[in-house]
Amino acid sequence: MVIKVLELVGSSRESWQQAAENALREAALSVDHITGVEVSNLTADVDGGEISSYSANVKIAFAVDNNRRRR
Repeated sequence: MVIKVLELVGSSRESWQQAAENALREAALSVDHITGVEVSNLTADVDGGEISSYSANVKIAFAVDNNRRRR
């Protein structure tokens, strides 16, 4: 089995967790066989002394579909 890793940046106005979930949800629209995620580098934008949006770098691991491989 081969696992590939795709790196995305998710964002949310609510939380870092929601930012990570948004990245996963978007990836799941076009990537099958997702097996796990790694969340890192949490950042936020600030406006008027308040956090206005959250961002999270998300590495999404997924299994390569062996049936699609060409030899």
